Amino acid sequence: MAHLPITGATVSQAGAHWRSAGRTQRGQARLRNEDAFLDNPHGGCWAVADGMGGYRYGDVASRWVVSDLASVTAHGNLDQRINAARESLQGVNQRLRQAWTAPGANDGATMGSTVVALLLESGRAACVWAGDSRCYLWRGQNLYQLSRDHSLLRRLMDERHLSVAQAQAHPDARALTRAVGARSRLELEVLELSTRPGDVFLLCSDGLYQTLSHVELGRALSRRTPLQAVEQLFAAALRRPVRDDLTAVVVQP
Repeated sequence: MAHLPITGATVSQAGAHWRSAGRTQRGQARLRNEDAFLDNPHGGCWAVADGMGGYRYGDVASRWVVSDLASVTAHGNLDQRINAARESLQGVNQRLRQAWTAPGANDGATMGSTVVALLLESGRAACVWAGDSRCYLWRGQNLYQLSRDHSLLRRLMDERHLSVAQAQAHPDARALTRAVGARSRLELEVLELSTRPGDVFLLCSDGLYQTLSHVELGRALSRRTPLQAVEQLFAAALRRPVRDDLTAVVVQP
C-alpha cells in the first residue's frame, strides 16, 4: 500500500504562530481513498472529510468539501470566518444534492461526506462539524474530544442511555445522522473555545480513532512537532490491519 506524501507547514500571521501537518492513506478494504484533508495554515483553516462509505462517489464528495473550505481566508474576525465556513459548506451541500438528484445522474446514488474543520485566530479556536469525523484537543497531558459524533450510535447512547456495547449491537449503529449532502439543509455544529500555550489539535477520520486508543493518540500528540505527531499516529495505526481509510491533521496554535 503506497504512502501518500505528508504535508507540513509553519506560519506566523497577525500575532499568531501556527504549525501543522496532515496525511491520508487508503485502507486495505478500499478501492479508492474516500478521505480528504485541508492543511491551510495561511488561512488559519484545517479540515478532514470522509466520504460516506456506504455510497458511491464518496471520494468526490470529500474532495469538494475540502476544496471549498480552502477558500476560507484568515481575513476578518473568528465569527466572520465561522460564517464563511458555514456558507462554504452549505454551498457544497447544495451542489452534492443537485449532482445526485439530477435526472439519470449517478444512478440515484447519494454523494455525501462528513466534515470536521478547525478555525484559529490568535487566542481563539472554533470547531465546525457534521458527521463522525472528530476534533480532539491535547491539553495539559489530557485528551479531550471536542466534537460529538452525529451518529445513530451516539444517539442511542444519549437518548436510550445505552452502553457503548449495547449501542454497537444495533444493526445500523454506524449510520450517520448528519452529513454534507445528506439533506436539503445542512445542520452544522460549532464549538468555540480559548486556546492556551501548549495546546495541540487533532482532526481525524473514524478510520484513525477506531484503530488507536486514547493513550496512543495522546502519546503521539505529545511529540514536539505536528509532523512528528502525524508520523507516530500512522506508524502506530499501520502496525495492525487497517481496513478503513486513515486521515489525520495535527495543529499547534
